[in-house]
Amino acid sequence: MSRQHILQVGLVQQSNAADVDQNIDLLIDNIRDCAAQGARLVVLQELHNSLYFCQTEDTHTFELAEPIPGPSTQTYGKVAKELGIVIVTSLFEKRAPGIYHNTAVVLEKTGDIAGMYRKMHIPDDPAYYEKFYFTPGDLGFQPIQTSVGKLGVLVCWDQWYPEAARLMAMAGAEMLIYPTAIGWESTDPESERQRQLDAWIISQRGHAVANGLPVVSVNRTGHEPDPSGHTNGIQFWGHSFVAGPQGEILAQASADKAQNLLVEVDLSRSEDVRRIWPFFRDRRIDAFQGITQRYLL
Repeated sequence: MSRQHILQVGLVQQSNAADVDQNIDLLIDNIRDCAAQGARLVVLQELHNSLYFCQTEDTHTFELAEPIPGPSTQTYGKVAKELGIVIVTSLFEKRAPGIYHNTAVVLEKTGDIAGMYRKMHIPDDPAYYEKFYFTPGDLGFQPIQTSVGKLGVLVCWDQWYPEAARLMAMAGAEMLIYPTAIGWESTDPESERQRQLDAWIISQRGHAVANGLPVVSVNRTGHEPDPSGHTNGIQFWGHSFVAGPQGEILAQASADKAQNLLVEVDLSRSEDVRRIWPFFRDRRIDAFQGITQRYLL
């Protein structure tokens, strides 16, 4: 067995309000709480500074966007440096006039930007009108090297795509991280809600198994109204969790409670698991050419 490499990871599952400053203050309090409990890596939910604004298409909402580096990277970078921890943030990036991204930024314990990932898969579904706001990412699937390891950071809708997880793993990621904002629309029946939640968890546990890597998924919780009034809003389903490299659930948050989840992750287990389940060894890369096609008849 390989030598243990234990990493304390903090997940901040938060319920947000309309006041951005209030949300940021609460996030910083929660980050401090995680660090006080021993976390060396803290992961925040998708678009954590604000409400999930993609329920409607409104040009005024672009005013929430900011450059990178910018105010948020400065704010969270200062906290990262003060606490000596790595923080995974999720920001609405203003890149250039008319070009905006859904961007995860990793801040090193020095306060500097270790790297960033722009969300590649952009949904366009009722209550999730992200294509109106976000240009698809162009940084590829490249892990970010940090003092706590090589982090394969992806964002929300990316979590349904095995190709994204595989490419991060092939590039040397030591864990997969998914800042997330996902929930139920109020008209969904209970049976459909359970199927959706189960599928979300199963998919990410599957990425852990297929790649022999731990997975960290951080969702928001609470109800957020639809500003347009066309729907009854989204009930974000929480259930932030960490899975080990065999898909085992190491810890899971509640559905409707804001909470900070602290989890011990043994990064060395990936090597042990890949020795007994050598999926990378047995991949038939000579027969996978069709994977880059849209569809095969």
